[in-house]
Amino acid sequence: MIKLVYCLRRLPNLSREEFQRYWLETHGALVRERAQALRIRRYIQVHTLEGSINDALRESRDALEAYDGVAELWWESVEEFATATASPEGRKAGEELLEDERRFIDMERSALWVAQEHPIVETS
Repeated sequence: MIKLVYCLRRLPNLSREEFQRYWLETHGALVRERAQALRIRRYIQVHTLEGSINDALRESRDALEAYDGVAELWWESVEEFATATASPEGRKAGEELLEDERRFIDMERSALWVAQEHPIVETS
């Protein structure tokens, strides 16, 4: 399995709450509807919490400001990802998702990449 990791920052005109609600309710539904065309095996959203614990963590490491969330999407392989995004249905679905992402994601301040997981600790 491979995954696409997308660390998101919201557009400046949105509060974190507005951003996360739109991402979950509107964009999440769009991804769900297009998952088959894109051959997505799994999609999760990780929403950043507001509060002193994150402030303390950042301060303890002199870290940058937190992302507003992280999206993770899984495919069977790099080849499966390439095939899905090259098909006419996959290209159309990808374009529709990108168009929607521009409504709530600050693209210039966000980051994405394809990666492979290496689990270190797993409990059942």
